[in-house]
Amino acid sequence: MSAALSFESEQQTLILRGELDRETLLPLWRQRDALMADKTAIDVAQLQRVDSSGLALLLHLQEEQRQRGVALKIFGVTERLKTLIALYNLQAIMPVDTAG
Repeated sequence: MSAALSFESEQQTLILRGELDRETLLPLWRQRDALMADKTAIDVAQLQRVDSSGLALLLHLQEEQRQRGVALKIFGVTERLKTLIALYNLQAIMPVDTAG
């Protein structure tokens, strides 16, 4: 069983904690429009695990913001998430900010 996913807004950043996977992402998916309305960044540093479904959601959020004219930054990316991004060869469409 997956650990819970929690998220909170801090100014223009959405902070994700816990696990972002197919078992936990539904609440975030349902609230994405309201949560992302004014966001320019997502902090993923406190995620213990991200699976391919979670990565797909991050890509979707990034694309929705791009369509709104916002270059969404994803920062706090762990080595494991960087590896997942590389495995899917997504570095060009999902650049990650290595700074905090």
